[in-house]
Amino acid sequence: MLVKNWMSKKVITVHINDTMQDAIKLMRKHAIRMLPVMEQGELAGIVTDRNLKRASASDVTTLDVHELIHLVSTIKIKHIMTKNPITVPFDFTVEETAEVLLKHKISGVPVVNHDREMVGTITQTDLFKVLISLTGARTKGMQFAFKAEDRPGSIKELADILRKYGGRVASILSSYDNVTSGYRKVYIHLYGIDRSRLPELKSEFIERATLYYIVDHRQNLRELYL
Repeated sequence: MLVKNWMSKKVITVHINDTMQDAIKLMRKHAIRMLPVMEQGELAGIVTDRNLKRASASDVTTLDVHELIHLVSTIKIKHIMTKNPITVPFDFTVEETAEVLLKHKISGVPVVNHDREMVGTITQTDLFKVLISLTGARTKGMQFAFKAEDRPGSIKELADILRKYGGRVASILSSYDNVTSGYRKVYIHLYGIDRSRLPELKSEFIERATLYYIVDHRQNLRELYL
């Protein structure tokens, strides 16, 4: 899943000579926390809500409201922005982008093409949308989490059991994190299961794998086993 398919293409920006007040108004109006800063049509930096708070934090306690208004209306973006901002290319995967945000502890980045021209932005909110889409959470079905043998066909065998009870698979995810060698964690999100046969399904399922939990999103029921 590439950034270019999930980024925000309609980008709200500020000019390098705009003021803190301009940035604050734009962030509030569009409910965003990051603004690319432009100069002569090129990306010069970014300004975030963190930049704005840091710029005024040392003075706020000593200012009255009129002085504070004057402060934010005169300080230029170029004096508080982050220069040489971290960016990601449009053909990065969303996983690579998530690693960048996590590593640098930031909430979003500008997206650039191969000519270093800004073509969009991608934020944590966009990555949350990817997660919802990838897991099939909107189906309001059920999620089975279990430990399975790490061998060819093991996941298919368990998915086939679920299909036998009417389940239609929305997503299958797996991980080797925090699991013993020779096994993997598997998460299957599905919908359409005949819930009246759930006890029978669980009995058959447990014979083949170690269940961690079952979550029924439609009925808001959760069964934890480990």
